[in-house]
Amino acid sequence: MKPDTSQWRDPQAYAFVKGATADQIAWEFLRRNPQYQQDFATSRSAKAMRALRKRWGLQFRRPA
Repeated sequence: MKPDTSQWRDPQAYAFVKGATADQIAWEFLRRNPQYQQDFATSRSAKAMRALRKRWGLQFRRPA
């Protein structure tokens, strides 16, 4: 994923951050990580997806 840098000085390009939660911001960073992208692309089985979630800390508790 090549980032679009054409709007990097435009505050409107980052308006979503004002209302974003910590986990949403973390996801924005993670999904742009080339190693995560590679791991995700090669994780085809359920076992591989579990390993991917564990490696990248994608373990969330369900609300009670």
